[in-house]
Amino acid sequence: MSCNTKGVVIMVKKNLFINGDWVEAAEYTELRSPYSSEVIAEIPKANIEEVEAALVAADAARETMANLPLYKRAIILEKLASLLEARAEEAAELIALEAAKPITTAKAEVQRTIQTYKFAAEEAKRIHGETIPVDAAPGGDGRIAYTVREPLGIVAAITPFNFPMNLVAHKVGPAIASGNTVVLKPASQTPLTSYFIGELLAEAGLPKGALNIVTGAGSLIGNKLVTDNRVKKISFTGSPAVGIGIRNQAGLKKVTLELGSNAAVIIDENVNIDKLIPRVVSGAFAFQGQVCISVQRIYVHEKMYDLFVDKFVAATKELKLGDPLDPTTDVSALISPQDVKRTLSWIEEAKGQGAIIATGGESEGNILQPTVLLNVKPEQKVSCQEVFAPIVSIMKFTSIQEAFDQVNDSKYGLQAGIYTDNIHIALQATQKLHVGGVIINDIPTFRLDHLPYGGVKESGMGREGLKYAIEEMTEMKLVVINQN
Repeated sequence: MSCNTKGVVIMVKKNLFINGDWVEAAEYTELRSPYSSEVIAEIPKANIEEVEAALVAADAARETMANLPLYKRAIILEKLASLLEARAEEAAELIALEAAKPITTAKAEVQRTIQTYKFAAEEAKRIHGETIPVDAAPGGDGRIAYTVREPLGIVAAITPFNFPMNLVAHKVGPAIASGNTVVLKPASQTPLTSYFIGELLAEAGLPKGALNIVTGAGSLIGNKLVTDNRVKKISFTGSPAVGIGIRNQAGLKKVTLELGSNAAVIIDENVNIDKLIPRVVSGAFAFQGQVCISVQRIYVHEKMYDLFVDKFVAATKELKLGDPLDPTTDVSALISPQDVKRTLSWIEEAKGQGAIIATGGESEGNILQPTVLLNVKPEQKVSCQEVFAPIVSIMKFTSIQEAFDQVNDSKYGLQAGIYTDNIHIALQATQKLHVGGVIINDIPTFRLDHLPYGGVKESGMGREGLKYAIEEMTEMKLVVINQN
């Protein structure tokens, strides 16, 4: 797919990617741009038989991948990173088209994806066990013991729309590095980037059947993958309701769930407001707030509250709304018209219960204006649920313990941030905030791709980040040798 000089989308038809080949599906559906509503592609709508074919291919390739030497896995991943780097502009355009992610942000995602596959290549060469001193216990004399890590088999990867290329990399990269095979089910709105990666991996020399890509109804495909006994690991990023359902159905399969959040940042007294405002605004409104660790709740010390609100609102009003392919655009369309309606109703609910709209609160087509709310109650949807939209609530606090309590008053716990010049308060935050990651003097949106990433409570279970994902995609085997 590409755009001509006038920006008109040239539509393409994609097929399923099964056993290293492009397979025509029995049924197709239209894929529309979230920004313009134009049809941009025809996408396969896989049925049970086609998902079964993907599983058969992945199962047949298990032994090949398990026996593939570590250096060869690394070479494939390094080649993928190189091929993606050479076609980075095309990849970013695909993300902008199918997800309405502003092109500058899409380019940043592509660069992160390249880095993620490079990390995967490096970690492929560092998969190892340990030796254990057997004679530390009576009866261990004359024996040697060590552990090895072995691939699980088939990994089912189910990915969301918001980082359609990099979140796929966080599942496919470690799966290949650890010698597993994959059946990938990308989000229905953003499959083009997954098919693009499938093309590049085939070119990079990935064995046939090691990666299979099926698109279609999440309920049908997901249910088949979650319940099939050939699948040994499920890596899912999406909503808590779906994730909890997967966990309940998965049986003894290994499961990694990243289920979102309503991420908070604390602004302590005596910090430099001017220095942090651009960063917090970016964390709140980048990609329309459709980021699991997007800044959604801001708790500001009462001494700093009025100044912070004034400067934050002024900076928010400077953001440019428009076409995601325009490099000057900061905020574009939400992923669907239904999400625009949902978020507008949440804003109205909050307003009806006393919240103040400091800026925004309206839509322009499928674009929701960046919205800042004040006087929000903790039980209102804009605060206690995941908005996944450019909506931020700013609240004040008196004591730092009050701020910790407000952040923790959530069913989620992915990451939280705190800005403070007080080392004692910073250390208290690391202990008292019940989240998967505490970010000191930065926004909760901070993430580097080799760091452990995951949450507590309804934000999920397990950790991503290449080394940590590989640990969860392998199992330990003990070997004991009797030398007597």
